Amino acid sequence: MRIGELSRRTGVHTHQLRYYEAQGLLEAERGANGYRAYDESAVLRVRQIRHLLGAGLSSEDIAYLLPCAVGEVPELVGCPDLLAAMRSRLRRLDEQAERIARSREALNVYIDAAERMGAEAYPPFEGSALEATSA
Repeated sequence: MRIGELSRRTGVHTHQLRYYEAQGLLEAERGANGYRAYDESAVLRVRQIRHLLGAGLSSEDIAYLLPCAVGEVPELVGCPDLLAAMRSRLRRLDEQAERIARSREALNVYIDAAERMGAEAYPPFEGSALEATSA
């Protein structure tokens, strides 16, 4: 099937399918005319990729996990180093969450200090760097 049909059957835009191919997540044959040709298994592969992306995995993580994927949702069978890779990803997510929590706590401290100092006496910070980062 061509890329347009794969897009229709999976609900994934063609540019995303090309990206998956560039990342090594999806394979296509090239016809004599240069068009991509996907076999029937590409529909399942794209659905697996979408589920794994939805779990917050990077394309690099997914490339590593796909050989272990079975079914649409997918289930991951015991491939070598699979658990180590998923635990590593979980540790990175935990580290990110901790950094965000520390930033949130520090920002609350600054807000509390500003409120105690009578921030209402000053004009609002229209167009300030803080407003720009919250947008």
